[in-house]
Order: sequence, then C-alpha cells, then structure tokens
Amino acid sequence: MSSALTAMKRLDDFRGRRIVVVGDLMLDEFVHGDVARISPEAPVPILEVRNRTTMLGGAANAAANVASLGGKVNLVGCVGSDLPGETTRRIVEAAGIDGSGFVIDVSRPTTVKTRIVARNQQIVRIDSETRGTFSAATTKAIASAVHDAIKDADACIVSDYGKGVVTPELVRFIVEAAGRKPVVVDPKRRNFADYKGVTVVTPNLAELDVAAGHSCGSDGEIIEAAQSLLPLLGGGALLVTRGPSGMSLFEPGRAPLHVPARARAVFDVTGAGDTVVGTLALALATGLPLSIAIHIASTAAAIAVSKPGTATVTVEELGAELLGHEA
Repeated sequence: MSSALTAMKRLDDFRGRRIVVVGDLMLDEFVHGDVARISPEAPVPILEVRNRTTMLGGAANAAANVASLGGKVNLVGCVGSDLPGETTRRIVEAAGIDGSGFVIDVSRPTTVKTRIVARNQQIVRIDSETRGTFSAATTKAIASAVHDAIKDADACIVSDYGKGVVTPELVRFIVEAAGRKPVVVDPKRRNFADYKGVTVVTPNLAELDVAAGHSCGSDGEIIEAAQSLLPLLGGGALLVTRGPSGMSLFEPGRAPLHVPARARAVFDVTGAGDTVVGTLALALATGLPLSIAIHIASTAAAIAVSKPGTATVTVEELGAELLGHEA
C-alpha cells in the first residue's frame, strides 16, 4: 500500500485526538488595498485601504490547524490585557479551541503582526511586540497550565517563535510530563540541545542555517548540518522543511528520507510551518510512523500555501488531495 493511500485511510482517526499546543500566541492582521499614487509628503506609496482581516498566528495558528483537521485542542500561551488579546481569545473560542490555558500578562502587549498588502503583494510588515523573559509568576502560570492540559492529551506541539514563552526549562518540563506521547517542536532557538528529548523538531532552511552556524544551500550541506544537529536531540528526529524543494527527514540510525513538495501554485507561505506541525502532531497521535506522517504534513502544507493569509486546512481538503495524488 502506498504512503498516500495509507495516510488517507487514517484521516478519520484525526477526529477527537487531543493535542496540547504550547507557545507564543500572536494575532495576524492583514490590511488590503490598492496603490495608485505616491505621497506628496515623501516618496512612498499611498495605500487606499479596502478591508482588514484578523487571523490567529503563531502557536494559535498551529492550534487552529489542529482544530480544522478534527482534533481537539488545548492552547497554552500568554496574551496581554489589551484589545488584541481579547480578539485572540474571541477567535480561539469561535474556532472551538480550549483557551483555558491562556495566561494574561498585564506588563506586555499581545504580539500583533500587521501585513500591508497591495493587490495581493505584501509591501511591508509591522510587528508590535515585546520579546524576552516573562516574569516568574507568568512562567509559573504557563507551566501550571501545561501540567493540567497534557494529562489527557495524545500529543503536544511546542510552537517556539522566540517571544519568550518557550524556554529550555519549559521544554524539559513538557518532555517529562508528556512521557511517551509525541512532542513536535517548531523551533526558533539557536541551540537545538534545548529541545532534547522531543520526538521531532521541524526547522525550515533559515532556522537550520542559524542552528548549524552556516548557510545550507546544497543538499550536501543540508545533510551535513542535520547529521551534526541530530545528536543534540537525544534520540529525536529532525524534519527540515525546504519550501518548494519538499521535506527531508533525519532519524538516528536511518538513511535520510526526502519527500518532494506537492505541485501547487504558491499564493502565500504565511503560517505554512504551523500547518506542518499541526498535521504532524495529529498523525503521530494516531500511531502513524514519521515516514508516513511527513507525507500527510507535506500535502497539508501544499494546500495551505495555495490560500491567502494565515490559512488552515480541513480534513476534507486533505483527504481529497491525498486521493487525487493516489489516482
């Protein structure tokens, strides 16, 4: 039986699987408009705004992808006591995500990424955020929320965007609390030893470059970097997402496995990594091996990048794509 057919037959098992998503919560805002003239005040384009949309970003988008694929989600992270934080909680609730693990920190704002888009072309991104270590009280509250959520979970996602929620101490706590349950990490840290004990880490090429300390432009450089980083994970796997070049899986004691990218028009790559980790965690939660799970994740990513904005993928879309590939 082919990987695509095996994957398709297991999609129904996604429904009802409980995934804990821990990480940096964000609100993604998109301002769409048209540019027809230059400002008389400075040599910059004037955007005539047509509409504004808000979507879940960061760890919240990973959670939204799990929910859209039929999983049950407990989302743990931190928002500010502000309007973006309220908006994030409202969208999370509307998506059917359990946000009881939200921690409110009045000392820092909710992270907001505003993308200015003119005729489907992003021209600038504005980030409103505070990075760095959280207070001891906030850190303790996050760990407590993880402890409560992970007991009944089938898998865990650690969505690290480098904003401060994910620390080496929190990762160790999650690994210990998860036991034999799969833990999938979307990384931002330079030192991959901080993720020791997790099931799989999913860097893109830029993140691999940072962790390896040099550019990984060729297949040989990617393999060399991955093999050098693999021992830092203490038995975990490394899944390098390579955009239009597909994905490459590296596991201890096994030959690298490469999955080509699905042939689809790319509209927007925003949040594609969140789709990958969400799909991967659900697949692993059903008991599928990584070698099959990455085929499902690759298919989901192809669907996500063909949509505008921070997109999610439904189990129906995923099944249809896998069926079409098999045919």
